[in-house]
Amino acid sequence: MAKKTESFSINGEQLLKKVKELIAEGNIRKITIKDKTGKELMTFPLTIGVVGAVLAPVLAAVGALAALIGECTIAVEREEG
Repeated sequence: MAKKTESFSINGEQLLKKVKELIAEGNIRKITIKDKTGKELMTFPLTIGVVGAVLAPVLAAVGALAALIGECTIAVEREEG
C-alpha cells in the first residue's frame, strides 16, 4: 500500500477536534503535530484496531498541548488502498 502525507494548518483551539476527526476516518497511520516554526511537538502512530481507552491518554495529551499553543500544523500519513 502506498503512503500519502498531507498537512493542515490549524489553531490550538481546533487541534483536538481535528485530531478526533482524522482518527475517525480510519485510514490514518501516523499523526505529527508541529509548532508554527516546524518543530515537532508530538507524533503518534495509529494502527488498525486502536480505539477508545487506548486513545484516551493520547487525546488528553493533544488537549493539553492545544491549550498551550497557538498556530500549529498537523502532518498526516495515510494508507492508500
